[in-house]
Amino acid sequence: MITHPAWLDRNEYPFTGRRFVHPDGRIHYVDEGAGPVMLFVHGTPDWSFGFRHLIKAFRSTHRCIALDHLGFGLSDKPGNADYTVAAHARRLQAFIDHLGLKDLTLVATDFGGGIGLPHALKHPQNVKGLVLYNTWMWDLMPDMRFSRPSAIMNSWLGRLLYLRFGFSVNVMMPSAYGDRSKLTKALHAHYKNVLPDAAARTATFACVQEIANAGPFWNEQWRMIHRLRAIPTLLCWGMKDRFFPTDLLERWKEALPHAQVEKFASTGHFVHEEAATELTKAMQRHLEAASHR
Repeated sequence: MITHPAWLDRNEYPFTGRRFVHPDGRIHYVDEGAGPVMLFVHGTPDWSFGFRHLIKAFRSTHRCIALDHLGFGLSDKPGNADYTVAAHARRLQAFIDHLGLKDLTLVATDFGGGIGLPHALKHPQNVKGLVLYNTWMWDLMPDMRFSRPSAIMNSWLGRLLYLRFGFSVNVMMPSAYGDRSKLTKALHAHYKNVLPDAAARTATFACVQEIANAGPFWNEQWRMIHRLRAIPTLLCWGMKDRFFPTDLLERWKEALPHAQVEKFASTGHFVHEEAATELTKAMQRHLEAASHR
C-alpha cells in the first residue's frame, strides 16, 4: 500500500494504492472488490482516477483492477523509459502475469485499446469479455484527420506544446468533452496535478508521437482481430468526440460483427467521466446477457 498525495480527493477516489515493481519503474494500481476480474486500461492523459465511477459501481460484484501506465497517474515517470505502445503492452502483460489474472473482462479506451488488446489477441482463452469505447487499433496515418495534426505534434512545436505547456491535459482534454461544463475545475485538477511539469509529461508526448510511429505495431495486432470474435464484446461510443469520429466505431462493428453497440449522443471522448451512469448500465446489461450465453 502507498500514501496518496494530499491533493487527491479521497471521497472521489477512496481506493487503496498498490505498487507493481517492474524493471522499467514502479507502477501504481488499485485492486478493489472480489469476484470475476475486471481490468481497466486507460489512455492519455488519463489514469486510474478516470475509472473511479466504474470501480465503485462494480467492486461489489467484481474484482476491479486499474493500473496507471508507466509515466502516467501515480506511477513512476522515468525520463529515459520506453513509452511506446508496444512497451506499455509488454508491461501490462507482465502486470497480468504478476497478479495471475484469469478469465478477465477487459475495459479499454483511447490508447488503452492498442495497449490492452494484445493480451486478448495472444490469450483469447483468458478474456471472457471486452468493453471498448472511443479507441482504435490500426494505423491512423493514412487518414489526413490524424496525419496532418500528427506532423505538427511530432515537430519542435509539438514538443514545446506538450512538454512545456501541458497541451494534452490543458487543451486536448477539455476539447474532447462533449459538454465541457462536466470537466469542473476540481475534477480537472486531478489530471493536471499528476502532470505538473515537463519532466512528468514525457509519456504524454510519447503517446502523441506514437500516432505516427505505432502504425506497424497496431496493424500487426489488427491482422489477428478475428481471434476476438468469439468473445462477448460491448462497443460504446461518445458521439460528440471531436478527435475520434464515429466512422472508427463502424470499423470496429465490421471487424466484430457480434458485438453489442451502445451510443451516447451527447458525450465526447471521456465516456467514463461524462456518462458514467449510462456506461455502467450498458456494461451491466452486457454482462448479464453474456452470463446467459
